[in-house]
Amino acid sequence: MKQLHITETVLRDAQQSLMATRMPTSDFIDILDTMDKAGYYSVECWGGATFDSCLRYLHEDPWERLRTIRAHMKHTKLQMLLRGQNLLGYHHYSDDTVRRFVTAAVENGIDIIRIFDALNDMRNIRTAVDACLAAGAEAQGTICYTLSPIHDLALYVKLGKEIAAMGCQSLCIKDMAGIMSPKECYDLVSALKKEIDIPIFVHTHQTTGLGYMTYLKAAEAGADGIDTAISCMSAGTSQPTTESMVYALTQMGYDCGIEYKLLSAINDHFVPVQQKFMEKGVFDPYVLSVKADALRYQIPGGMLSNLVAQLKTMHAIDKLDEVLAETPRVRKDLGYPPLVTPLSQMVGTQATQNVLLGERYKNIGKEIKAYIRGEYGRAPGPIDPALEAKVLAGGEKIEGRYAETLAPEFPAAKEKLGKLARDELDVLSYIAFPQQAMDFFEKRELEKALVADYTIREVE
Repeated sequence: MKQLHITETVLRDAQQSLMATRMPTSDFIDILDTMDKAGYYSVECWGGATFDSCLRYLHEDPWERLRTIRAHMKHTKLQMLLRGQNLLGYHHYSDDTVRRFVTAAVENGIDIIRIFDALNDMRNIRTAVDACLAAGAEAQGTICYTLSPIHDLALYVKLGKEIAAMGCQSLCIKDMAGIMSPKECYDLVSALKKEIDIPIFVHTHQTTGLGYMTYLKAAEAGADGIDTAISCMSAGTSQPTTESMVYALTQMGYDCGIEYKLLSAINDHFVPVQQKFMEKGVFDPYVLSVKADALRYQIPGGMLSNLVAQLKTMHAIDKLDEVLAETPRVRKDLGYPPLVTPLSQMVGTQATQNVLLGERYKNIGKEIKAYIRGEYGRAPGPIDPALEAKVLAGGEKIEGRYAETLAPEFPAAKEKLGKLARDELDVLSYIAFPQQAMDFFEKRELEKALVADYTIREVE
């Protein structure tokens, strides 16, 4: 039988896409041992927005979360998503910080790092790739798939060859918005297979309704693996369903390596978790229906669920359709960047401001300004001249790799934290998310003091 690997996303991308990454460790710790026996090639469990959400919303140490998963999953590869020079944040960090972070991720349990750059500017993944290889983990270089007048098959094959030449042991085609059609997927996987020898993994979402068909054509074209989500946390803005894909692919002659009977137990565990978040209104049923219009506006699952949550918070959910319509216009003005983190959030936020303020670019976000200046890398296409002139106002664009101009952040961060930092991992958390990490550390110290006081009182 032909082999096709399965990567389970319920612990990261599925819950990120469906409910803005609000799942605490306590909601999944009891099923980890069963998941470890299911035969997954890997489980995507860290990276993406999980790090930010742990600190910002869940009052969890993201490093401890990773170590907990590793302790329960000794036989399954643990996988994370890394935004290249952005790490898990929303701006570029120094090469020193990237190396330290990647090394720490591997030391704390990560086996595979899927590394991407939001602009497909491969200069911005090289440092992370080199650090990953040096640490002994698998570096999976990534092509962010999008549709535009400047993105075509030849460009993607060129990017794939760059990734292989960089030393990556595998490649992922990352279709974050679920817009890759079955034919486009078949053609791209086939073309890459002719040019490179490393395994190819395909990642998509069910947002547009194409995902299941796209995965079948990926398998036919010779893809080595696909990303799926356990059924109650699948479909919609999440990934296609693990059980359904394994069932269909097995009948077609593929060995997915899965102990199918264990999938029911895994799904049974997550059903009440899903129901809990639905009752809270965090898991909005809106994200489960097919959004064929996404073929036009190309908004990824995580971005869509976040937009819904943000507009609800601002009591402006009635503006959602206008924001969705404005998003591709902003993207065109910015030279057609792929809508993937952090560009998806940046473009979505700018589109929201344009709609809510009633005037386009009345207020330009600082991240958009940084993008136009070149801090995020090379824009895929020409930026609107009027917008560019408004932002630059006589200043010069950055032509080289912006990270090379950045001094190491670690020494100053370590000094600022002082005794609040227990170790190097705390310092890295602070560098990635200063305010959120500081709040977390201060609450941790307060809890420590309260426990100590209670212990003294008990002894007395």
